[in-house]
Order: sequence, then structure tokens, then C-alpha cells
Amino acid sequence: MSVQDPTFRGFANPVDPSPAELRAWAYEPDSVPLETMPPDWDLLVSGDHLITTLFDLAMDPSCPARRFALHCLYIYAADGIRTKFRAHSRRRLRKLVEQAERNGDEPMLIWAHNTRVLQSRPELFDYHDWCEGGLVRQSRRL
Repeated sequence: MSVQDPTFRGFANPVDPSPAELRAWAYEPDSVPLETMPPDWDLLVSGDHLITTLFDLAMDPSCPARRFALHCLYIYAADGIRTKFRAHSRRRLRKLVEQAERNGDEPMLIWAHNTRVLQSRPELFDYHDWCEGGLVRQSRRL
């Protein structure tokens, strides 16, 4: 499933990377460490423009930046659900969840499960878990 650019040459604009730049970086994340990225870079890239790229990266167990991509999926899901889908499309999130359920491994199945739980019980939202990587670092089903 891994389609990668063999050499990452940097971001033209790190605040708004292209899907190709993000994908190339994800396979060479040490070339530009996360610590050197703009503050809240995870929040900046977790939008509609890059979500399918992030999803593909999170689905690839061999991607070195997979955990980062999965973290961004949690941000995206929570942002959509918490804004009652004013921030992101309910349909797009549903399609990603269904694809993860059909083709994903354990981390992706847990993300899909947790997203469905949050949709049915939005009061379970915890900023640390969903937006600061808690559910990625300590993977668990809600």
C-alpha cells in the first residue's frame, strides 16, 4: 500500500504542505523532526485538504510517521464531531471509518471504534486523548 517519494526535499510552506510533500515527509520524518515544525502543526494539517493522505499514511504499518498520521485522524474526527460537522463533512468521516473497519489493522479498527463511540456519546470527548495524542500513545477502546 506504500507509495512514496524516495527523497523528501522539504516543505514549500510547512503551514500548508501539499499532499505529496506530507507523504514524502512521512517516509523520511527524521529529515524535518516534528520538534522543528510550527507550533500546533498537527492541528494545522488535520483538515479536509490532507485527510485522505493522512488516512493512507495511518493505514500503512510500514510508514515511519504512522503514529503522527493516526494522531491527526483522532484530531480530525473529534473536530468534526464536536462542531456537529460544521468543520468537516459527516459523509467523509463516515467513509473513512467504514474503510478502516473493512481494511484496517488493530490501531485503525480502534480509531474507527472510538470515532463511532464519540459520535454516539460526544460527552466522552477528552482533549488530551483526542487532540494531544493520548489515544495513540495508550491505545484503547472507549
